[in-house]
Amino acid sequence: MPYDSTAPAAAPPLGVGMVGYAFMGQAHSQGWRTVGRVFDLPLRPALAAVCGRDPAAVRTAAERLGWAAAETDWRALIARPDVQLVDICTPGDSHAEIAIAALAAGKHVLCEKPLANTVEEAEAMAVAARAARERGQVAMVGFNYRRTPALALARRMVADGRLGELRHVRVCYLQDWLVDPAFPLAWRLRREAAGSGALGDLGAHAVDLAQHLAGAPLAGVSAQTETFVRERPLREGEPDGERGPVTVDDAAVFTGRFGSGALASFEVTRVAAGRKNALRVELNGTLGSLAFDLERLNELEFHDHTQTAGEAGFRRILVTEHDHPYLEAWWPPGHGLGYEHTFTHQARDLVHAVATGTAPAPSFDDGLQVQRVLAAVEESAGRDCVYTPVQHEASAAGAAAATA
Repeated sequence: MPYDSTAPAAAPPLGVGMVGYAFMGQAHSQGWRTVGRVFDLPLRPALAAVCGRDPAAVRTAAERLGWAAAETDWRALIARPDVQLVDICTPGDSHAEIAIAALAAGKHVLCEKPLANTVEEAEAMAVAARAARERGQVAMVGFNYRRTPALALARRMVADGRLGELRHVRVCYLQDWLVDPAFPLAWRLRREAAGSGALGDLGAHAVDLAQHLAGAPLAGVSAQTETFVRERPLREGEPDGERGPVTVDDAAVFTGRFGSGALASFEVTRVAAGRKNALRVELNGTLGSLAFDLERLNELEFHDHTQTAGEAGFRRILVTEHDHPYLEAWWPPGHGLGYEHTFTHQARDLVHAVATGTAPAPSFDDGLQVQRVLAAVEESAGRDCVYTPVQHEASAAGAAAATA
């Protein structure tokens, strides 16, 4: 529904508190600032407080990003009476602790992907989210690419049977920011903070999109991973200074199988020279194919295999019409959207879930499923590509952590 200028004043507020204010925090802030000015919402997001460890830096971030207050302790942010929803934009090593505490305090939660650094942490988070769901709370994982209108349209077309029986899903996600061996040892290159490298950073998106678009979970995988630069400088600008070990992967290549027998292939890397944020997805079925390229994110390629050979071929769908997903409130047809709009759509969907009490997607259970696939990939890579089934049963450790 298009924006109604009378709605924000009438709608009750939804106080949002965000932990973390770097890249993802900036993107989430953009979504929260924008969503109520574009969509007619049942609740009015209010940017109550942002949290970070450095007092001066977090105050600066609050002013720049539009937050009303700043906190230096995430526990204090959770305890604030003007915060009803906690948005977690921190490195993965703190996701479980913050999310479980926020849910226990009666807050709704949005957590950036990947859900956690380990399956056990993700299981504990999913258990906490299920218990909170019974109390009327919602918890969602921030897989923002689902909210790209073209990919939302692709999911609708698959669900409507336009591809027939699915045979292949392939996803490549390529970046190049680690090609330079002088790039410093950032937190994303340390397992204790990031959990994994390109696999968790990019592979989480790839796996989520594959399962979401196919409408089914992966049953098993066979994988290889590699770390090409095994030591990096500890400090930026000091390439000849003290170095430390890189403890995560630079790249991962793996195949997968769905329960239906459909096959999947994945390639994720942060060392593909010349590729900045190159995400490409293709699905092939018995009746047709779909293809998407993030660098052309307002377009979807579709091949209708039911047409005669003389007329068949891939055609471009410009995904800017008002009957396409999310586009009823934006610009006239032909005026494209960008990366930042996915976070506005994410906020829209979560606000509606909070207001209606419905379970949002992707849920923490969806995030847990992705984490289990990532764990199977690492296990397979550690066993020379042996086919590894994806775990589906909760571990006792995860359940115990949620109730600790």
